[in-house]
Amino acid sequence: MKKKQTEALLFSTTGVVAMFLLVVAVYIISGVVRGRFDLTAEKLYTLSPGTKAILAKLDTPVQIRFYCTQDSREMPIPLKTYAQRVEDLLNEYRKFAGANIEIKKLDPKPDSDAEDQANLDGVQGQMLSMGDKIYFGLAINQLDSKVSIPFLSPDRERQLEYDISRAISGVTTTEKASIGVMSGLSIFGEMNPMMARMGQMQRQDPWVFISELKRDFEVRQIEITATEIPSDIKVLVVVHPKAVSDQTQYAIDQFVLNGGKLIAFVDPLSIIDSQSSPGNNPLQASASASSTLDKLFKAWGIEFDSNKVVADLNFVTRINRGGRPESAPAVLSLTDKGLNTDDVITAQTDNLLIPFAGAFTGTPAEGLEQTVLMKTTEKSQLVERFMAEFSGEQTVKDFVASGKELPLAIRLAGKFKTAFPDGKPAAAPADPNAETPAETSASLKESRDSGVVILVADADFLNDQFSVQIQNIFGQRIISPRNGNLNIVQNMVEQLAGDSNLIAVRSRATLSRPFTVVKTMQAQAEENYRKRIKDLEKSLADTQTRLNELQQNKESGQRFILSPEQQAEVERFQKQQVEANKELRKVRRDLRQEIDSLENRLKWLNIAGMPFLVALSGISLALLKRKRTAAR
Repeated sequence: MKKKQTEALLFSTTGVVAMFLLVVAVYIISGVVRGRFDLTAEKLYTLSPGTKAILAKLDTPVQIRFYCTQDSREMPIPLKTYAQRVEDLLNEYRKFAGANIEIKKLDPKPDSDAEDQANLDGVQGQMLSMGDKIYFGLAINQLDSKVSIPFLSPDRERQLEYDISRAISGVTTTEKASIGVMSGLSIFGEMNPMMARMGQMQRQDPWVFISELKRDFEVRQIEITATEIPSDIKVLVVVHPKAVSDQTQYAIDQFVLNGGKLIAFVDPLSIIDSQSSPGNNPLQASASASSTLDKLFKAWGIEFDSNKVVADLNFVTRINRGGRPESAPAVLSLTDKGLNTDDVITAQTDNLLIPFAGAFTGTPAEGLEQTVLMKTTEKSQLVERFMAEFSGEQTVKDFVASGKELPLAIRLAGKFKTAFPDGKPAAAPADPNAETPAETSASLKESRDSGVVILVADADFLNDQFSVQIQNIFGQRIISPRNGNLNIVQNMVEQLAGDSNLIAVRSRATLSRPFTVVKTMQAQAEENYRKRIKDLEKSLADTQTRLNELQQNKESGQRFILSPEQQAEVERFQKQQVEANKELRKVRRDLRQEIDSLENRLKWLNIAGMPFLVALSGISLALLKRKRTAAR
């Protein structure tokens, strides 16, 4: 008996020691050899093919200096945790690029050489609330070229790989392409017209998409009245060309025929434009806030109705209007169902916010090939822009699906023909400084080589309020994308002028997991209630009409006197009116409750479903094990 106890004790002790040694060995090995498993759907913790392509082109070493305060008393815990994520990603860069990437980690302690170097690199210390200063940024340089990321905000974690790869691409690019930007809106940070009327000389900041383009390209402002596009411009970006003249359209026409690339954002209803004229009548503001390139579109076989916007019940956005939620079918929350997943520009973006867009129709002219980049579903229709802007619920109520997918953004490629076969159009007589029309022979009639034009039926989605979230953290202006709006325009420009490898890196940073099932169920619920609401409103209108007829049929002098029969009929119709109003309110309330209930049920299913299944599996296994043990 004693011998068995001794053996059991020996085996137990040996097992504990062996387990201890195994744990120590695993710890030591894991510290030397780091293994990583990326289980995220977007592979956020694995270098993208775009980054690998950029690193593969390196022929001269790039040094990345990672400045990070190591004192745990000063460094906030969230930043300390994020610092490990940054370091792990930098190690992935070094592992793939080998000797062409050098990672140098520095701790800028007060009054140290590392602190001086951080300041020289443009990585400034950030003051905490208790007066402590921390450093948390990157400096990337190759030879004499350097790009700094002054502060690594955790809010941009999904864009971390893109920011680093973009900086590497920046230091390895010797010459930036020239991008021309022409717009009828104040996108370059001009004087705010609303403030100017109030006597305040306040300037607007440039739109974020302009600031982002300036990081990678030489961006030059081209006046909306320009009659010639500089020959060194590689890509021309036209944003909301409101009331553009024939002379300017001719300049764009010749630019395209000369081999220039064009990206044009036209708009049937620019919210940003109408907001800049608050004193105007709403109807007048709506009518004057549209833009098109009519002459060019006609020559290219493209039609664009600048009086109508697109509504789509599958891409409805819920907005707050007057303190209550309302469906806005003309404010499109585009998912991957509305994007071309086979094109590099849109393949890895699945969430866009596009307010009051138009649609392109028609058949491209001979020699041009069309690719649809963004589109609606078949549950869409074109509606009057004024009604869409001021009454989303009315749009839903009167909705009749077209049964067709309407293109929101297209790319035309091939040989373009001029929209001005007679040469440069004459300038308006009212312009005393107008240029003399060029000779017809000096005008190009057809492009020499294959050209590319991208057309988008909305301009507002480029504005900051629809595309980004801006925060001030430690005195730094941190910009985080709300959706893929900003990335789409950068993808377009980079495909035509820059490093297209960055498209794959940037796009996956904005992939989202929206409740698509909820949106589908919401659309179905609204459709079920729509007919009932319409019938009730018709009954209400008929009742009101009948009441008005009774009032008008009174004899002269009997305006305020009703016969007993008339009085009874009035009371009956008034009762019908009250009942119809009551039922209408109940139906609308039930609709909102059903939509909220659908969303809440699915959220709870997502949140509690998996823990419940794990717990149930554990209990089942425990009961099964207990049953088998009892059977022995």
